[in-house]
Amino acid sequence: MPTIGTAESLNRACERRTDKDWIASAKFHARARYMILIELKPAIVSDEERSIASIRWFPRSDIEDFGLGREEPVFLGLDDDENPHFAINITEHRARAVPEGPFILKPYVDVRGLAGQGTMSPEELSLAGMARAIASWHTTQRCCGHCGSTNNKKDGGWRLKCWSCGQDHFPRMDPVVIMLVTDGDRCLIGREQRFPDGLYSALAGFMEPGENIEAAVRREVLEEAGIKVGKVTYQESQPWPFPHSLMIGCRAEALSTDIKIDTEELSDAKWVTREEVRKMFAGEHPSGTQLPRPYAIARKLLMAFIEE
Repeated sequence: MPTIGTAESLNRACERRTDKDWIASAKFHARARYMILIELKPAIVSDEERSIASIRWFPRSDIEDFGLGREEPVFLGLDDDENPHFAINITEHRARAVPEGPFILKPYVDVRGLAGQGTMSPEELSLAGMARAIASWHTTQRCCGHCGSTNNKKDGGWRLKCWSCGQDHFPRMDPVVIMLVTDGDRCLIGREQRFPDGLYSALAGFMEPGENIEAAVRREVLEEAGIKVGKVTYQESQPWPFPHSLMIGCRAEALSTDIKIDTEELSDAKWVTREEVRKMFAGEHPSGTQLPRPYAIARKLLMAFIEE
């Protein structure tokens, strides 16, 4: 099952982004390719059974024919043959204005849905996630937070600059700690109020200013489940473009075991053994408890635990 990781299939060519003449030329490159997002959902190519999906890349000629030539795209990077790739995000209203747009641009599918279906390669899924995150940032940062004037896109979309006060703005990234708390042969899982029925996961929460990762893990676990945590170790991370988080996956050793949940954060939390987690993954646990899908880092944390 694909995971939402880093977009390594393209060279981001960061050093080229600041060259506005190069960016302007690259947009009209003979082999430039464009990803079109409609309300942050990429247009894709799929078979009749919807068992395989890939990003639908459009040449510059199509962008002109669609009437999107004046849109300011996001530069995604260069492929192995130095062909530039871009992304354009438009509204559904704008898509309907494209000649035969409702037919040409469909299907377009939410990135989270694509990850859940497991039909798109990890590399393309990552590219779609990167494009979605930057496009979402553009949508929410149209005005300068310093003076309120309009921001203009710079550096291929990776920097916004206020036309009035000159303030620079850079893509937002919110760090989130997600941790599997363990007590010997048991681990702690919980469910948030918004989760579907039966779904449990590792605990998670946003880091706060002035915290390091270890302090954030200890605070979040204590706040959400009333469990005191000692040793914290880093396992791995995962970008989470919904809209712009970075999941920092950790393991945490419990110093206490009595659960006292914060009902504003969780609807339930419980200790489960390795064998119980194995049965949950296999769909054989008598409680019917479900665990996160394979594209989520929480599943990796749980898999690492039962494989020890």
